[in-house]
Amino acid sequence: MTIFLAEAYLHRLDPFAIEFPASWQALPFVPDGIRWYGLAYLAGFGIAWLLIRRLGGTGRSNIPTNAVGDLMIYVILGVLVGGRLGYVLFYDQPLLWDFSTQFPFWGLVAINRGGMASHGGILGVIIACWLFGRRHRISPLHLFDVGAFAALPGLFLGRLANFVNAELWGRALPEKMQAEPPWWSVKYPQEILTSDLPRLHEKLDGLRGIVPGDETFYGNIIEAARAGNAQVTETLTPLLTAYYPSQILQAITDGPVLMGFLALLWLGPRKPGVIGAWFLIGYGVMRIATELVRQPDEGVPVLATALGDVSRGQVLSLLMVAVGIVGLIVCARRQVDPIGGLMKLRTANDGRS
Repeated sequence: MTIFLAEAYLHRLDPFAIEFPASWQALPFVPDGIRWYGLAYLAGFGIAWLLIRRLGGTGRSNIPTNAVGDLMIYVILGVLVGGRLGYVLFYDQPLLWDFSTQFPFWGLVAINRGGMASHGGILGVIIACWLFGRRHRISPLHLFDVGAFAALPGLFLGRLANFVNAELWGRALPEKMQAEPPWWSVKYPQEILTSDLPRLHEKLDGLRGIVPGDETFYGNIIEAARAGNAQVTETLTPLLTAYYPSQILQAITDGPVLMGFLALLWLGPRKPGVIGAWFLIGYGVMRIATELVRQPDEGVPVLATALGDVSRGQVLSLLMVAVGIVGLIVCARRQVDPIGGLMKLRTANDGRS
């Protein structure tokens, strides 16, 4: 527990739930292990499946329980395809022409190397709900309402997995806070691989009798810190920069905060599409706000405005808010019966189109 009570949390989490032996990794098509990131996706899909079945089984949704499995196949494909395409198109276009001799051979489909965009995943889910609804004669807008609500635990777990992976760092705390950083800030040992190393050499070189390696010396320092080596930790921690824990903040806003907001809005029946529209607005607004303490994606230019630099995530979120507002107006004015309501049961035939 002492590591959590320190002046700033030193990130020591291992991205692997299970890391395979090196001999396994040398085999064709064998990954390096099972990562918490992948488990977060599986858990998110599982929780969504349970929630949608519960909503349909209690009459709060008109989705037949025996169709939930098929719906989840559509949604999973929408998340994976939309999330990956969104990442490549929005943040890393060179992956479109990145080919290699290693599996999976094309950068576009190399999800094993990371790179998923939440905005693309949301767009993929919208398309999946539309396709499923047209095929099964269920209101696609109602499907999006249910899908938006059920996706929030997955968004929460995904952001926690980002933190475990030590990716999507927050911005550095102001200089005046660096001397005594607060307990909620976080320091990353990986910073020594990207920082101005000359200023760190003198003190880190003192660890050479403790940490082995030449070209791998700095990587071994990171592994030693992760393993809890007290001398390495004491030497390294004061040299590191304290950052905002943006992943944790976005996990809270994307998960319990937004889910609580939508639950309050959906206590009674709503016209199809209203909850989904509010999801777009709520997610977009909170993403714009939390991006203020998150570093812009590396290699992605920011948009300079009179109010300051705007990140790619904020631009996409602003578009999401605009779409949500238009969708809310259109859906609220439609001459259709309300559906659902978390506190009020409805008949199974409500919302058929």
